[in-house]
Amino acid sequence: MKLSHKIGLGLGALGAATILGQPAWAQAAAAVAASPIPAATVNKGDTSWMLISSALVLMMSVPGLALFYGGLVRTKNMLSILTQVFMIVCIVSVIWVTWGYSQAFTGGSTPFTGGLSKLALIGVDANSQVATFSNGVYIPEYVYICFQMTFACITPALIVGAFAERVKFSALMLFVALWVTFVYFPMAHMVWYWDGPDAIAAGAIAGADALATVNSHAGYLFQMGALDFAGGTVVHINAGIAGLVGCLMIGKRTGYGKDVMAPHSLTMTMIGASLLWVGWFGFNAGSNLEANGVTGVAFINTFVATAAAGLSWLLVEQVVKGKPSLLGAVTGAVAGLVAVTPASGFAGPMGSVVLGLLVSPLCFFFVTTVKNKFGYDDSLDVFGVHCIGGIFGALMTGILVAPALGGQGIADYASQPGTAIFAFPGYAAQLFIQFKAVVFTLLFSGIGSAILFFIVDKTIGLRPTVDVEREGLDLAEHGERAYHY
Repeated sequence: MKLSHKIGLGLGALGAATILGQPAWAQAAAAVAASPIPAATVNKGDTSWMLISSALVLMMSVPGLALFYGGLVRTKNMLSILTQVFMIVCIVSVIWVTWGYSQAFTGGSTPFTGGLSKLALIGVDANSQVATFSNGVYIPEYVYICFQMTFACITPALIVGAFAERVKFSALMLFVALWVTFVYFPMAHMVWYWDGPDAIAAGAIAGADALATVNSHAGYLFQMGALDFAGGTVVHINAGIAGLVGCLMIGKRTGYGKDVMAPHSLTMTMIGASLLWVGWFGFNAGSNLEANGVTGVAFINTFVATAAAGLSWLLVEQVVKGKPSLLGAVTGAVAGLVAVTPASGFAGPMGSVVLGLLVSPLCFFFVTTVKNKFGYDDSLDVFGVHCIGGIFGALMTGILVAPALGGQGIADYASQPGTAIFAFPGYAAQLFIQFKAVVFTLLFSGIGSAILFFIVDKTIGLRPTVDVEREGLDLAEHGERAYHY
């Protein structure tokens, strides 16, 4: 029987964890052979959808994010941004299949990070399978590896916007390699790793001790019961706070507040934002890991939250500045995409509209008033949009998941093995869990990123010289120009 997705993991009488976002694996077919749990199947439709989703999310990084960021910097730094984003995708992809996947999505000795049992993808072949969010439904493991790889690629690429135009290419590549290893992979494990619905159901059949053992295999935040459908904590808060730390430690751009630093091509930025919006359907709806009803829920939520946020930002600009801008429209759309990410498979469409309408004024306040008040140079508003929007979305997920508000509820695979019982622990209880997950992510990524920035700065140096900054990173770092007129 098809179950809804990304649903929490209420462990029946144990009342333990709720399901977060993406899974690791439930490979418990032998243990449940004689149970009411459906036999394991791999559906070609699910597999096809996940391959398409993987390609859509890759498109978000290259060319989507590269063009979005590139258009926002000055002409002399356009090529450097394109190179940085493109090479982050390359280096993280190699790291992912070497040790990242194993570190994020295998069981470890602690709930904070995985192990090395699949180092260099050892033991994975065309017959390997991983769980989805329905009993008995699986997808090929290579497909899941590709899908999760695209998330690992885009997350560190988001960070570069916070200190664009003033970081050395070599230092950035070293930082990214360290950051994904010590921050991103552990966060992905803590939020998305679990043994899957069949293992929960098998544990419930075997008894309370077996069920507790299954739950103990999950990541730390997963066990806590936090809900994150597609990466509010893992991707946006994680990257957003790292970006803020980076821009503070690197310092302001040379000439900041004095020189004109207007975007050189809002045309490129609009093209990039549009590619992000289209690709985000793979990001959010693909996170269901199946092609079913909840995939449709995540798809429509991604659609309407983005539209509402773009509209909301323009209305705010009309009131505050007297003119609606294209930059405001695309920034609002991205804020909506960020906010709906953790809620996309949990909320209902009207809840997502409300989410989009509310997130833009909040992010607008941070990228204008707060940034000006404190004077930090978050070049492309990574903190103001991704971190703040991610925090708001993560907290609102705890509210919008409620069936009374059109949400999907939280599934308990343990109460009735082979099916799912949908429930909601209450607004205050789930909101507090979401709050704890947000605070943990801010501290874990913020402190971890600060340590890594410090190490890179004291070894090879983070920042180019003032002369290089004034000349532009394109020629000084890469010996090329983006444009020849």
